[in-house]
Amino acid sequence: MYTKSPWTAVCALAFGVAIGTLQMTAVVPVLPTLQRELGTTLASVSWTLTASLLSGAIAIPLLSRLGDLYGRRPMAVASLILLVAGSVAAALATTLPALIAGRVLQGMAAPLLPLAIGIARQQVPPDRLPTAIGVLSAMMGVGSGGGMILAGLVGGGYQALFWILAGLAALSAALVVAFVREPVHRQAGARPDFAGAALIAGWLVCLLLAVSKAPDWGWTSAATLGLLAATAVLIAAWVLSARRTASPLIEIPMLLHRGTVGATVASLLLGFALFGTITTLSAVAQRRLGASVLQVGLYLLPTALLMLVISLLAGRLMRRFTASSLVGAGSAVVACAAIWLSFAHGSPAELYGAASVLGLGIGLGYAALGTMAVEHVEPAKTAAAGGVNALVRIVGSSVAGAVTGALLSGAGAGWSFAAAAIAALLSAAFAFAHGVLGRTPAAVAGEAA
Repeated sequence: MYTKSPWTAVCALAFGVAIGTLQMTAVVPVLPTLQRELGTTLASVSWTLTASLLSGAIAIPLLSRLGDLYGRRPMAVASLILLVAGSVAAALATTLPALIAGRVLQGMAAPLLPLAIGIARQQVPPDRLPTAIGVLSAMMGVGSGGGMILAGLVGGGYQALFWILAGLAALSAALVVAFVREPVHRQAGARPDFAGAALIAGWLVCLLLAVSKAPDWGWTSAATLGLLAATAVLIAAWVLSARRTASPLIEIPMLLHRGTVGATVASLLLGFALFGTITTLSAVAQRRLGASVLQVGLYLLPTALLMLVISLLAGRLMRRFTASSLVGAGSAVVACAAIWLSFAHGSPAELYGAASVLGLGIGLGYAALGTMAVEHVEPAKTAAAGGVNALVRIVGSSVAGAVTGALLSGAGAGWSFAAAAIAALLSAAFAFAHGVLGRTPAAVAGEAA
């Protein structure tokens, strides 16, 4: 049922998605401050970032599936309430374990994008849906850049940063309650797949822990190899469980469907490219140019602004071009920015220029990625499909954090930017290949069936 004026709801949801994403990157520029004020090592304090990514990776499939079963609006409000609680806990924390606990709660806001896309697909007319999904998807990029900008404006004090996040999340929850409506529905006889959630949580924790700690432990250490082996065993157990469950948390056929697999791989690689680029840029600005936290945020301001502008043009662009072609083009532009930075990152002008190119590319890619992820699935499974897409994006970001840290401490910033460029080029290749295969007679026949 389409509402007469759905854009108020879309704007409220877009604000929520942006705030939910802010918390992911807002801590990146203040990691040195956290290390100093909490009296710990940089390796230990980096878990304030990893903890949020881990909980987000677990929450995305679980809350997305619960949204499909019991309603996406209640799950969106619950995510924002958890973000408020986590922000308050982090603001009051005086020890590293307490801060990490708050960050785990903050990470529960990660499912806001797939939930918002599911609501938009119910309320926005089909001819305007690409614009709505483009705006919502681009808020991930806007929030990623905005988090660093917010940290810079606050000035480095982590307590004030988390109090502001708590206030913004509370405002967002109020806007969703006031302006977002959704038909009450429940799938008869359906039950949440908590066993699947536990298995997904298990293999994600093992994988991300292995990747994040391997630079310290060694890639061939018993601990790293043991965690990777446990990851493989838990993935196998999860696949078997999902195939035997009537309503699995993530449907394996949908995960491997030729209509969605291109978006899945592109999302993984583009998430890696964005997170790898902005974290390396932040490190370069602070270490080489002596930038303050505020200056780091200003370097990323062109990225955030261009992503917002491109998102507003998403509807017009997707009426002329396919979603896969826009994702491919955006990924190629991101690769150009990362290649630029891999060779030239020694002056403010170079950082500002590359950040502008990055914003153009991420704006194009993220705006179309949401549509690419859900355009071939039935409306009832929109949140689940969007959840898979957001999940792999989080995993890509998590892996980027570990790879970036290892490269910065060893090979240097140039190689770290080069790794992001390779990921972006692969994302472009998968997106363009997805578009070509999607136009073949066999693919058309498969979708019709």
